[in-house]
Amino acid sequence: MSGFFGSLVLVVHVLVGLAVIVFVLLQHGKGADVGASFGSGASGSLFGASGSANFLSRTTAVLATIFFVTSLTLTYLAGQRSSAPKSVLDTLSEQSGAAVEPAASAPQAGELPK
Repeated sequence: MSGFFGSLVLVVHVLVGLAVIVFVLLQHGKGADVGASFGSGASGSLFGASGSANFLSRTTAVLATIFFVTSLTLTYLAGQRSSAPKSVLDTLSEQSGAAVEPAASAPQAGELPK
């Protein structure tokens, strides 16, 4: 990735991902309103009867959008990597300017030692 900016985007991506998980788990399902009508006091909580659903769903949508944008940014940054050598031999051949010949090695399977 590209240094500090790539690391910053990755940290934001992970934190937003965790926040999306928390906000999705905080939301009530469609059948949760029936439980509130039988005496559970959760419907009159901090945001009012329908205010919490609007707040949670809007916040989840904003976080999901940020997560999507950071995903695309990380994909773009991963595609912009410099073409680094793929092996040690590639590095050696670039430094010497010629192909690297393998050194004399131990006898291969089936050969007798000299």
